[in-house]
Amino acid sequence: MKKIIKLIEFLLQKIEDLRVKMATSPEVIVWRIRIFRISPFLGKNFFKILNVAVIVIIFFTGFYILSWRAPRPFPEQALVSVERGESLSQIAKNFEERSVVRSGFWLKTFLFIMDGEKMAIAGDYYFPSAVSVFKVAKMVHSGEFGLIAKKITIPEGTSSFEIVKIFEKELPALDTKNFVNEVLDNNYEGYLFPDTYFLTPNTKASDVILMMRENFARQIQPYEGDIAKSKKSLSDIVVMASIIEKEANGSLDTKRIVSGILWKRLKLGMPLQVDAPFVYYNGKNSFTLTKDDLGEDHDYNTYVNKGLPPTAISNPGVDSIRAAIAPTQTSYLYFLSDKNGKLHYAKTFEEHKRNRELYLD
Repeated sequence: MKKIIKLIEFLLQKIEDLRVKMATSPEVIVWRIRIFRISPFLGKNFFKILNVAVIVIIFFTGFYILSWRAPRPFPEQALVSVERGESLSQIAKNFEERSVVRSGFWLKTFLFIMDGEKMAIAGDYYFPSAVSVFKVAKMVHSGEFGLIAKKITIPEGTSSFEIVKIFEKELPALDTKNFVNEVLDNNYEGYLFPDTYFLTPNTKASDVILMMRENFARQIQPYEGDIAKSKKSLSDIVVMASIIEKEANGSLDTKRIVSGILWKRLKLGMPLQVDAPFVYYNGKNSFTLTKDDLGEDHDYNTYVNKGLPPTAISNPGVDSIRAAIAPTQTSYLYFLSDKNGKLHYAKTFEEHKRNRELYLD
């Protein structure tokens, strides 16, 4: 309010200075004579009326800037819930605390004018961009939730930790901590099918997980017979597919060859000796792993431990799952990926060492 008063005083002084200059202006004198002919009162009080009009304009402009305009900065993709039975005061307070409006008092006032206590519609209100307090009041009064589904693509081979990074950007209101905790607590890693989803900004973490798991069940259904014939458990296939997704980023044929090599190692009692699980465990890849990392004893170290890791390390696509179900049998026992992602195979460890010298060192 003090800022508005100072602004009015400043502009009134400017108007007075302008009035003095205009008093002798031929154009203004002509206009005053014309107005006087129409209305002696308007002609006589020309400058007084002008002053009042300017004050009114400044006053409401100041109110808009300081109280009615959207806050700056406006919270990115704000989501505010109005609960059923909530009082008008609490509704206004929630919007002010979330920085969607500058003043809860004015939101409450406008809602009251609109009969808001009875007409504030419960629900989740989404604000992708800044809006004035008038617009907020209108939305709450009429139930304009603004919840437009967003197209979000989860790439193949994305882990739950990587998925939440996508959600943090696209769905800021989603509780990503709950998402990760539910996935880890229930061993859902590998069963969150990577696909394109249309999600509203108020979608809950548990709902997203259920949606992705149901999609996984639909995608795996055509291969249930093949899984039974393979005599491997679905869990083992999913874990293997998650490794294949990371180790053989290529065609289905390539993935099947890598799958054959990895299943053969398990059959021979060899450690899998693949680097991808380290990314899931400590974020390190083939080019950043050290000898100490390879010697560290943990469940995801496939150089120290034999067998599959305890959980999937990513959420594989259909081709990786198909490769894990039906591997291609070859005479190869080793493979490596060069810096361009191309795979090179070897039958013996000596051949594998030569490939390392040729394509990695």
